[in-house]
Amino acid sequence: MTIQNEVAVFGGGCFWCTEAVFGSMTGVVSVKSGYCGGHVQNPSYEQVCTKQTGHIEVVRIEFDPALVRYDDLLEVFFATHDPTTPGRQGNDVGPQYQSAIFVQSPEQLASAEAAIAELNRSGRFADPVCTQLLPAATFWPAEEMHDDYFALHPEQSYCHFVIAPKVSKFKKQFSDKLKN
Repeated sequence: MTIQNEVAVFGGGCFWCTEAVFGSMTGVVSVKSGYCGGHVQNPSYEQVCTKQTGHIEVVRIEFDPALVRYDDLLEVFFATHDPTTPGRQGNDVGPQYQSAIFVQSPEQLASAEAAIAELNRSGRFADPVCTQLLPAATFWPAEEMHDDYFALHPEQSYCHFVIAPKVSKFKKQFSDKLKN
């Protein structure tokens, strides 16, 4: 009997950052940037940037549960963005940058609730976690120009100053979870 791949959908600020982190993780089959949670069908990046569509920038992660647990994905998710700032990540401000998890199953919801409760108990963050736990929603893939953005544009200033440090931190902190 073969185990089927599962899906996780995370909004951790700019999807370029989140895609770059999860794309190098063992057990992750694919990562696709996109949008979830809004009221516009098939939104464009420009529409989402107006802050009027209700969408959150997310990544859809397909993963092999035989190689990586959902709880491991949650651990990396919470370690590689600030889940305590509503509607922003650093200089990226707006509702599209909200920390969010679009839960795909009751098991994912229970795991996410437990992770947030533990983070709040631990005192790891000065402020409470404000990550929204939202029901599964239509995932709208972002335009192709967003695919592998960091890998294709490492010289771009946003990539150099924002994404590269996040990826470096991930690789240092989670070296045991990197693809070979």
